[in-house]
Amino acid sequence: MGSLRVALCTITALGAVAVTPAAHATDGGISLSPSSPQPGGDITLRVSGCPQRTATAVSSAFVADARLTVAGDGELVGESRVRSTARAGSYGVQVACGDTSRTGAVTVAAKAAGRSVRHGPQPASSASPTAPVRAGGGGTSRLAMVDAREEGPGTAHTVTGLILAGVAATAVALRSARRGRRPR
Repeated sequence: MGSLRVALCTITALGAVAVTPAAHATDGGISLSPSSPQPGGDITLRVSGCPQRTATAVSSAFVADARLTVAGDGELVGESRVRSTARAGSYGVQVACGDTSRTGAVTVAAKAAGRSVRHGPQPASSASPTAPVRAGGGGTSRLAMVDAREEGPGTAHTVTGLILAGVAATAVALRSARRGRRPR
């Protein structure tokens, strides 16, 4: 039953990708899928006729620049995500392909009320933060900021360790002495 669900989900996802309209820029061979993504939605870019094996697509509508690489059909393909704060309207897309530059446009649709829509497959790699995340940590955040190599164990730690080692050695010695005295 589980494999039937997986098969049905796969067929549904492939069907959704197949019927998603694509926009083709008339000047430069840039195609975008979907043609009108919503804020927060994923977008796939395809560029044809570029002699390079890699390119970069830049737009103020994207969360991060899209890295385009050669696909099996010779086109450059890459993915990005539309900013969740992007307003509905047309945004320019510029693809740097070696020494040449190609331009196109993406039209961001109005955000659907109350639900998030993702078109097509998830991007291979998501945008990563450029700075560390300042996440809570409760009372441990102060301890995380202290470098252990700077402070190290103090005298109290050393004395406690020596006392515990002495107690353990004494216990082992007494146990050995009792076993040695028992008649066999």
